[in-house]
Amino acid sequence: MSLAKKTALVTGSTSGIGLAMATAFAKQGCNIVINGFGEQSLIDSILKDLKAAGAPDAMYSGADMRKADQIAAMVTDAEKKFGSVDIVINNAGIQFVASIGELPSEKWDDIIAINLTAPFHVTKAVLPGMQKRQWGRIINLASVQGLVGSINKSAYVASKHGIIGLTKVTALENATKGITCNAICPGFTLTPLVQKQLDARAAERNLSPEQAVESLLGEKQPMMKFIETDQLAALAVFLASDAAERMTGVALPMDGGWTAQ
Repeated sequence: MSLAKKTALVTGSTSGIGLAMATAFAKQGCNIVINGFGEQSLIDSILKDLKAAGAPDAMYSGADMRKADQIAAMVTDAEKKFGSVDIVINNAGIQFVASIGELPSEKWDDIIAINLTAPFHVTKAVLPGMQKRQWGRIINLASVQGLVGSINKSAYVASKHGIIGLTKVTALENATKGITCNAICPGFTLTPLVQKQLDARAAERNLSPEQAVESLLGEKQPMMKFIETDQLAALAVFLASDAAERMTGVALPMDGGWTAQ
């Protein structure tokens, strides 16, 4: 079955992995709902590009992922405009690097809210329509750090382990309803979030940008290459396709060998 004219909602999709996901589904002929931060000129440009890529139509929601009522309104607005939300990519995420003792409590709250609680609210909002239509694809962007731990990332690691658990429960509860739910677990991907880590590493250790990249990848990612956002997007399209109809509740690493060690 073609994905054409289905509607894909991608949170955190004005840059990085989310934008690559939105573009990939636009190329499949899906209507697209984007969400995230950005000036109006950037949003307008992204919507134009998505339509040029193949989306019949596209809309933007500025819903704050920390606000359950705004998330529910985003889904309602998308269903009113397009008739359904068929595919969800729960991608929005934030990070803060500090030891447990030095992590501000408000940073913990924000990370859990955006990385874990928001996907719950999005999922809860879209499930009734998916269950009625007996078709839906929910794809959660977890992380390799949903499978393993890393020092100084307690909130992030906890949120990503949690979203893998949410993925499994969502899959089980909807296993006979035509709905699948899977998680993608990227290794280091050169997104704005990872660029901040590279910049901090370079400053702290007096490294060149090239040395910072080699240092970061050398610690965890044996391929010594960043994961490409387009590669993650292609995996998401596969998970939404008929070929993956009987894959559900799984956490798929694309991590350059990180978890093989």
